[in-house]
Amino acid sequence: MKLKNIVFYSALALGVAASANAAQSEIRFDGFPDFDSSLKVLLPEFEKESNIKVDYLMNNHGDHHTKLTTNLATGSGAGDVIVVDVEKIGPFVASGGLVNLSEKYGADKYADRFAPYAWTQGKGGDGNMYGIPVDLGPGVMYYRTDIFEKAGIDVNDAIKDWDSYIAAGEKLKKQNVQLIASAADVAQAIIFTTVPEGEGLYFDKDGNPVVTSERFVHAFEVAKEIREKGLDGRILAWSNEWYEGFRNGTFATQQSGAWLLGHLNNWIAPETKGKWAVSNLPDGIYGSWGGSFLSIPTQSENQDEAWKLIEFMTTDRENQLQHFETIAAFPANVTTYDDELFNEGVEFLGGQKARQLFAEVAKNIKPVAPAKGDHVARSIILENALMEVLDEGKDIKTALAEAERLIKRRTRNL
Repeated sequence: MKLKNIVFYSALALGVAASANAAQSEIRFDGFPDFDSSLKVLLPEFEKESNIKVDYLMNNHGDHHTKLTTNLATGSGAGDVIVVDVEKIGPFVASGGLVNLSEKYGADKYADRFAPYAWTQGKGGDGNMYGIPVDLGPGVMYYRTDIFEKAGIDVNDAIKDWDSYIAAGEKLKKQNVQLIASAADVAQAIIFTTVPEGEGLYFDKDGNPVVTSERFVHAFEVAKEIREKGLDGRILAWSNEWYEGFRNGTFATQQSGAWLLGHLNNWIAPETKGKWAVSNLPDGIYGSWGGSFLSIPTQSENQDEAWKLIEFMTTDRENQLQHFETIAAFPANVTTYDDELFNEGVEFLGGQKARQLFAEVAKNIKPVAPAKGDHVARSIILENALMEVLDEGKDIKTALAEAERLIKRRTRNL
């Protein structure tokens, strides 16, 4: 009898130990706000289904990517799943520190579920996937309906072309309202959305910078005209003055991604609910304004578990919709676009069925492959050359020619 009890309790102990070990599988997710809000909703179901516990580490957007740059360079310190912004996916893939998801997990079988342009952005130069899109930033124009009405502006007339947009700005100026926070946002919109086929944002297919082309000259010219006519507020994005501008109606339009809706509604200017709407970008352009990818660093010791979480968050329709509902991060998974959620009015936007517009924009964005030097070129063009033109009156072609030389020098050894 005693022997039987010993055997029974030993077996029971082994079973408990095995269960404990199974439950102890643990991974870490590294990201930036508001991903933590989404994870709080999604993780309980994932952990229940998979027996994988997920901890997460959130840093602000800039610090998160700075930390990852160091982690990938040193081969240590990164989470098992990392969020990578679209602006960083090119250099991070080129660093060689991310797992080839096509080769290891057959990720390409999911290609049809995602917006083609975003799927392309997650690829490396070898054509394999290194980052799975988790959300998109379809570019739209937010505008104050009450201010437009008071100024007698029809939004459809205002977005016909850039001249019409500037004309609307001149009407707004008479009402003591700025057209936009910063003219630089207009330049960015044109640069990002008018990329010729076969080119990247800043480089051609052979890696040569294209920043002196007509696309950049035109973008700078439109922005300069807005600045010279006193139609922008010279307000930097993500500054306290920017937040106050949304709250107080200092400026009447803002070009951004669909994701801005969540920020406006949740914390920037919730008291302006019902006073905003969205439209297509001016001049008939379609473009991406942000977006995020999920990747696995090669340094991860839990790559299989990490892949299960990525599949859960990106390939599953319901989880993508929940991510969308929680933080207004627009789904990268196109199988969600026929959901009834897209036909619902958005209260913050006065009941407008804005998600239909977001989906239409996402479907019309053309793929633009990222390059490893994009982050360097972006800084030189948008933070240096453009500011010299807008703030100091520097000649556009001179500024772009100098920027091209600087880009060549700084990307020579990438």
